[in-house]
Amino acid sequence: MQQERWARIVWENPMTFRESTQRLKVSCAVVAVGAISLILTGAVSAQEYTARLSVHWGPTHHSAIHAKMFADEVNKRADGRLRIDYFPSGQLFGVREQLGAVTSGAIEMGGIVGVVSFPPINKNFNVVSITGMFDSYGEQRAFFQDDPTGKAVWDDITKKSDSVLLMYDPVGPVMTFSTQELNGVKSMSGLKARALIGAERPMWEALGANTVSMPTGEVYSGLQTGMIDTINSPPGSIRAFSWWEYLTHGQKPYQYYADAYIMANKTWFNGLPQDLQQLLINVGQEVGQISTDEILKTGEETLTEFQERGGIVTKLEGDALAEFNTLMSDKVIPVIADTVDADVISAASAFAAN
Repeated sequence: MQQERWARIVWENPMTFRESTQRLKVSCAVVAVGAISLILTGAVSAQEYTARLSVHWGPTHHSAIHAKMFADEVNKRADGRLRIDYFPSGQLFGVREQLGAVTSGAIEMGGIVGVVSFPPINKNFNVVSITGMFDSYGEQRAFFQDDPTGKAVWDDITKKSDSVLLMYDPVGPVMTFSTQELNGVKSMSGLKARALIGAERPMWEALGANTVSMPTGEVYSGLQTGMIDTINSPPGSIRAFSWWEYLTHGQKPYQYYADAYIMANKTWFNGLPQDLQQLLINVGQEVGQISTDEILKTGEETLTEFQERGGIVTKLEGDALAEFNTLMSDKVIPVIADTVDADVISAASAFAAN
């Protein structure tokens, strides 16, 4: 009876049935579209961006500590939207390969040592290697950010390498260390000196030392086997890489301020949402300031430990310092200056003087 009654209602009211069916279909479609929209919105909002940060420094190195601090802080503040995976100790790339890896997109971020990676792109970055040109990290950085000539050099480097600066992460001012006695110019004749960058060679040649080109990862074995007996290095590196197991002498003055940077592939960086770009910049500024504030203190603390281990640090003074400075000004700086355009040297000198 119930079925017959339902059939009669449908027969007598065909439009009512059709409309009901149509409305039901529309309602279902609306619900389905809404559900899909919610799913897609959730997927977008939950998207996680990932990046690999590669550095060649060992975990105890000053620059490595602050590179990891940068990655950890970004990961904490990003709330799951951006994750940086950190690779120290040259697990992915060595000191000479980091920038090329960033440029190619093989990694999204890298720890870059300026005097190693930038001169092959623009020779004028060698101006930082001229002893006494800049007297602080702040002054050196300001030349490349604020002075028109310096900024042109920096912009050329970042454009050609498709990179963007996220953070300053200095490795420290550079001085000389050796397994042999160091007490002035004459004591360095005949030494077997490691050369990492081209700007080091004029000094070693002027001092009568023999140069051996050697990446950071081979220095320990080079000292161990006697292939080299002398290096130019920030103090923090001799501890971080355990080079002080063989190095017994150090000599000041500091020669130049070796800066390093956390750089990102610019194409990748530009593809991030604006708020994540700003997060990277903000964290980079904060942690970079900590790294810069601590670097000189870290170097001096390392020298104290070096001496406690039996190492000897000589600070050239009087006639010995005058002889060293004369050698640098007469024989070394002119050679380095030949690799830098005259207008860049002039602009850097004027900037530092003011």
